[in-house]
Order: sequence, then structure tokens, then C-alpha cells
Amino acid sequence: MKNSMEFYLHIPFCVKKCGYCDFLSGRASVQEQNRYCEALLLELSRCEIPAGTSVSTVFIGGGTPSVIDSEWIICFLDRIRDRFSLEDRAEITLEANPGTLTREKLSDYKKAGVNRLSIGLQSADDRELALVGWIHTYEEFLQTYRAAREAGFDNINVDLMMAIPGQREASLRKTLSTVAALRPEHLSLYSLIIEPGTPFARKDPVLLDLPKEEEERRMYRESIDYLQEWGYVQYEISNFALPGRECRHNIGYWQRVPYRGFGLGAASLTGETRFSNTPDMEEYLRDCRSPQLLMRDREPLNRQAQMEEFMFLGLRLRKGVSAEAFRERFGISLEEAYGQVIERYCRMGLMGEEEGRVFLTLDGISVSNRILSDFLL
Repeated sequence: MKNSMEFYLHIPFCVKKCGYCDFLSGRASVQEQNRYCEALLLELSRCEIPAGTSVSTVFIGGGTPSVIDSEWIICFLDRIRDRFSLEDRAEITLEANPGTLTREKLSDYKKAGVNRLSIGLQSADDRELALVGWIHTYEEFLQTYRAAREAGFDNINVDLMMAIPGQREASLRKTLSTVAALRPEHLSLYSLIIEPGTPFARKDPVLLDLPKEEEERRMYRESIDYLQEWGYVQYEISNFALPGRECRHNIGYWQRVPYRGFGLGAASLTGETRFSNTPDMEEYLRDCRSPQLLMRDREPLNRQAQMEEFMFLGLRLRKGVSAEAFRERFGISLEEAYGQVIERYCRMGLMGEEEGRVFLTLDGISVSNRILSDFLL
């Protein structure tokens, strides 16, 4: 029986750096983009994965992958097929933003084998889009979405963001209803986080006009109920899907399926060892022919660290963690390892137990960061 692995390809380019973004991304000339893509192809050519391992999902993220010439996407996926065992029904996702997609690019993506698009809308309110500094309007998103459907894409995610400047419950509800009416197969809903060192972090909080914490929690709870009315199932803290259209790549990440990251700063989990590529562009371009030289922050995970990850990643899924799977993996019961923590949060109504699984309740999700930190032994 073959083992499976997920691949992630990082494209660190975008049209404009957003004020809240601390991702490894930025603007670049066409020449710089091409130089990087050539290096990424070389890394794919020189990387080795364990014999007998197939690739179950490929996620091309960024940045904005749709910024680069679409011929590169064809080249990347052709190289993966040439060098690795890409499963026949592999899920292949590409992130894209309105304003960077053309019908020609969409045609090339289909030709390359991309079968899932993730389009960054964020808000259906043009005023909110302008306040945050996104480069597109809702109408431009709508044109992009329709073009993707016409190109034959039948698995589309739309990224949305809540608790953004100027947003309140009514405008978020309007965004949700506007987008849900389009019937994308998947929706992601993330809260804006003000990261240190970003332009937003240097702004006066009053001028940013962000919702208060209690209002943000209420917006999140109402969003879950509202999307459920539209037929979307919440399967992970920030992700909703029509039945059967969950993102396999995301689920693999939360269930600790091994994955290999390619490109600048890309993270990997292989053989219970975590590491990431160098975040320095010149180092990446110089050492791309020798993937071992790209490795940084290599961390072998001992049994305790594996147990911790099993819990705080698995509990992000609404179905939670299987007690049987935990015992099979680590040789002890969930109760032995975490019984007191689980019992305390169940008494508080923040966790639940049912059919051999433990999970966060809706109230627990609202304070998930605090709860998940208690699963660090």
C-alpha cells in the first residue's frame, strides 16, 4: 500500500502588499518572477521523497499565484508528474485574486490539471474593500467568478474576511448572502489579525474602526448559523463547504498528513520532522539545486510534540479527535494523556464528547486559542 503526501508550492508575488499581511510575499518585476519560477522548477527536479509515496494533493499558494505567467503553472505540474507519482484523482488547488485572472490563464490552468480554484474576494462591499486597500471591486470578482465557471471549474472556494475596518454585522451578513447565492462549493471565513510590524499595526486603532471583541464573536456565531441555512457545513474553524466538497488539502494538514513545501519559506512535515525553506530570496535562488541547503529550523518531533500537534491541530476540525485513533497512534488512552483538561472544558460547555470523539463546541471555538494551548504538555 502506498503512503501519500501533500505538496505545497509557494509563489511569493502579488500586485500590492496588503496593510495587514505578514506573509512572505511582495511585488516583483516579470524578470524577477521568471528567475524565481526557474529556481522552483529546479527545486522540484532535485527534491527526493520516500520511495513508494504518492502525491494526493497539490496546493499552489502565495502571494497571488495568478500574478505569474500561467505557462509556469503548466511547467510546475508537468514537472511534478514527471518526477513523482501524482494520484489520478489528486486535488490540485490554485489561489487567485480578481484582477489577475484572464480567460487565457483559466484555460491554461485547466490544461495543466488544476481542478480547484480559491478566489480571494474578502468582502462584497466596495467601501470595505477600499478601506483595507484591496485592488478589486465586487463586480471585478463577479466577472472573475463567472469566467472560472465558464472555463469549466466546478470546485471553487471563495475567501472572505470578517472583523475588517468599518465592517459590522449587517454588512457581513450582506456579504455572506451575496456570495452564498453564487453557490461556490467552499467558503473560507477568516478574522482579520493585526500582526506586529505590518502597516496596520502602526495605525491608530480608533482610526482603523475595527469591531469590538464581543461584536466579532457575535458576528462569527451568526455567520455559522447563516451559512448553515444556505447549506454550508462548517467542517473546520474557518472553513465551510457544501456536503462532500471539503478541501482535502486542508483536512490533510489538520490530520498531520506528511507534506512537502517548495519555494521561498515553504514549510514541510516529513518523517515526523518539521522544517522550512530559507526565507531569503538570494539564498533560495542560489541553493535551489540542493534542497538540503535550503532547509532551516529543522525540528525532529518527539512523542510528546506529536501528541500535542495531534490534539491542537485535530481539534480545529468540527468533528474533533478520535480517541481510538489517538490510542492506536500513541499507545495510551486520550483520558490518560488529557483527561483532566477535557473534563474541565466539558464541564464549562466548551468541549463535548460523543461517539468516541472529543471536539470543541461553538462556545469553545470562540475561545479556541486558550483551550488549544492547554493541550501543550
